[in-house]
Amino acid sequence: MEIKPIKRYHGKVAPLFHNNIDTDQIIPKTHLKRITKTGFGQFLFDEWRYLDDGSPNPDFILNQPEYVDASILVTGDNFGCGSSREHAAWALKDFGITIVIAGSFSDIFYMNCTKNGILPIKLEQKDREDIIQHTFITIDLPKQIIELPNRQIAFDIDKAWKYKLEHGLDDIDLTLQYETEIEKYELQN
Repeated sequence: MEIKPIKRYHGKVAPLFHNNIDTDQIIPKTHLKRITKTGFGQFLFDEWRYLDDGSPNPDFILNQPEYVDASILVTGDNFGCGSSREHAAWALKDFGITIVIAGSFSDIFYMNCTKNGILPIKLEQKDREDIIQHTFITIDLPKQIIELPNRQIAFDIDKAWKYKLEHGLDDIDLTLQYETEIEKYELQN
């Protein structure tokens, strides 16, 4: 799965205001049989997105026409709790979600997002409620602000994660930036 740099990102917002959405709700364990990072998007929020007969649930937010191509998910507190499965981040990314804005995240899920090119942003509820009043928003990662038509909202992110996301790097890419130094070291031994 390609990780694209995030600098200034303009995208459509989808509200999913539930607290404690766990990784099994994001991607149920019955769909973890793939050996690649792709193909999980079709199963994102599977038990909520589909009715028992397999048809799309018209009441689920991401099935509603105005949110079908949303790439920014705004949600509640403790998003990504539960198991440490990285598949949850893969499913979001494969579905087209680039940014998740929540009140808080499970630590492991937060790390899985940053490792897979998803920007997780922690914000207070009043700010999240303001964001979902807008169809589109712009996020400026270098400046660490969310731009709304009527105001800007600052957010925090660790500088190491910010660097990786701004440059579209995973852990391997980051290591390969030191390839020359690594080769010199290997030649010494």
